[in-house]
Amino acid sequence: MASAIDWAALREAASGAASLAYAPYSGYPVGCAALVDDGRIVTGCNVENASYGVTLCAECAMIGQLHLGGGGRLVAFDCVDGAGRTITPCGRCRQLLFEAAAPGLVLNTPAGVRTIAEMLPDAFGPEALG
Repeated sequence: MASAIDWAALREAASGAASLAYAPYSGYPVGCAALVDDGRIVTGCNVENASYGVTLCAECAMIGQLHLGGGGRLVAFDCVDGAGRTITPCGRCRQLLFEAAAPGLVLNTPAGVRTIAEMLPDAFGPEALG
């Protein structure tokens, strides 16, 4: 599956999102993009706030776009900093991705393409609430 992903298109979309980030406090813009199971690409950028605790990660914004666009499941994900370097989502954002993941979601990371299960082993999900 990972070989069929247009990683260049995801990278371009993530870089475009990073260019729109609001990061006046950290100076660290982040953009991300994901392929949805219906073929759409959804994006997000970080949005900082003077009250640091309410800052939104790029992944949060992207998940909002996923649902605003009709939902679906994420198939592939890429995340970059303002210079276009691949970065890895934090633990909180891995949890967001896990809940929105299609089976076998793949993430581009500095260590190469990995599955969400590799990035968040033994994840807590909706089935744990049953």
